[in-house]
Amino acid sequence: MKGTQSYRVPALQPHPTHSGSLRLLAGLGVLLAALLLACAPDDGPPGEFPKGGTEAEASGITRATAAQSPDDGAPPLSAAFAESYSPPARGLWVLAEGSVRVLDDPTRIAALLERAQRLGATDLFVQVYRGGRAFYPAGPDIERAPAVDRLVANGRDPLSELLGAAHADGLKVHAWVNVLSLSTRLDARMIEDLGPSAILVDRLGRSLLDYPNLDLPEPDRRFYRMGTRGIYLDPAVAVVRERLVSTFRGLLERYPELDGLHLDYIRHPGVLPFSPGSRFGVGLEFGYGAEARARYRAETGRPDPIDGAAPGTVRSASAWDAWRRHQVTTLVEEIAAASRQVSPSLVLSAAVIPYFDRAYLSLAQDWRAWLETGAIDLAIPMVYTLDDRLLRYQLETFAGWTQRDRIWPGLGVWLFDKDPDRAAAQVRSLRTLAFRGEVLFSDDALSLAPGLVDTLAGSATTR
Repeated sequence: MKGTQSYRVPALQPHPTHSGSLRLLAGLGVLLAALLLACAPDDGPPGEFPKGGTEAEASGITRATAAQSPDDGAPPLSAAFAESYSPPARGLWVLAEGSVRVLDDPTRIAALLERAQRLGATDLFVQVYRGGRAFYPAGPDIERAPAVDRLVANGRDPLSELLGAAHADGLKVHAWVNVLSLSTRLDARMIEDLGPSAILVDRLGRSLLDYPNLDLPEPDRRFYRMGTRGIYLDPAVAVVRERLVSTFRGLLERYPELDGLHLDYIRHPGVLPFSPGSRFGVGLEFGYGAEARARYRAETGRPDPIDGAAPGTVRSASAWDAWRRHQVTTLVEEIAAASRQVSPSLVLSAAVIPYFDRAYLSLAQDWRAWLETGAIDLAIPMVYTLDDRLLRYQLETFAGWTQRDRIWPGLGVWLFDKDPDRAAAQVRSLRTLAFRGEVLFSDDALSLAPGLVDTLAGSATTR
């Protein structure tokens, strides 16, 4: 059954090393790591998790799931997924509030589809929900973007029209939704509906609503910046999860012909420079709202992570980090369950941070586990970079995973609007590896750079 097949990554075999000096350096590295961990503030040993559980269990991956082999019944999900995407796919992100705004004006659909055809696109990831509001005729409980009511009054539904036209051209359409981000919209209706307790709180007890200009207050601002300024919902708050699951279920019920649901901003906000979770007591991270901490105490039997703790420390930090991470994973799983109930053949995907260790430690985004358990069908790491060597390192890493045929790297081609050959070179670098798809960001940038479209059209996949 779709979405139920779990995965197990084979253990990596050590590579033979013939240099004694390298072995010595490796040994020193292990010793240094051990010393750092020994100095870390944590009142429980590393790997200790709620009520005697393991790290996998605290993250929502049980021993039974982890032990299940891809050969334990149904064929691997990755193989079934790949069969529907051969030859390799090319996706295109289509913004709701960019320069084109196709859902504001259905007369722009034809130009979008013409670009998509020239680029050899197979899939459109169309942003339909951003900043807590819908860019389609959602129900009365959901805030709508300004143009929606005007279009409805004129008998138009651009998303429905786009779906029909794209399918006629052989293109698949995924509804792209910004899940936990309300963008910079302090006036978002969801804040009024759910209350300020629905918004993430940092380790010092400050709500993101209280941040000046939605960036860190002093003195923190001397050392840190928000990775992406904005207001983020707390996935540990029950009414937040209920509202989001209901919203996306309603979207799929309204448009059953959608081919996929694409989750974005399904994480905590990031602070630059990245902090390694709560364990070292440095940096800043989120998820410390009163409801979240109360649920953590009730579910784990552990004391509050910060109340009464020594300044700058978090109690049982590894367990607390795992619990916060599990809240995001649970939201993904709940969206997946509701989505597949409405549309069993739906492709559930997520745009994810390509630095998967940082995503795991700092942003509560364990997207590799989502692939392993089948919570999502497809991950799209956003490998946007001007550094071609870094791109190669990241792509080669993902290509070595057992889930590689369910990873479509997302390229930031907008970075090369003045140098299209560099964008084509990144596509060629990706194509040398075993990925079954790629996604380009974004149609809006391409619409303003005809030379970039011409160049990338020459690297189009064959459909």
